[in-house]
Amino acid sequence: MTGMSDHDWTEVVGAIGIFALLISVFTVTVVQVAKTRRARLAGVHEERYRQLAETAVRLQDSNDRLLAALNGRLGSMEDRMTALERVLRDVD
Repeated sequence: MTGMSDHDWTEVVGAIGIFALLISVFTVTVVQVAKTRRARLAGVHEERYRQLAETAVRLQDSNDRLLAALNGRLGSMEDRMTALERVLRDVD
């Protein structure tokens, strides 16, 4: 037995080359799908954070308006209390 002929070696090298090509294509495909999925999920998370931030800003504005209204009412009550104290002092 003289070993492998040139034709046999060509087939082995060709088979190894095709196998390497298939592994490379598979690896690149898996990596690209993973990157695409990660980017899509990041976009979804960013959108949720943006909505959360917008809601927080709206609620903060609402709280500011309520606090301003309460401050106005408290000021009015303070003025009335001062007037009532003055009337009570005058009565004494």
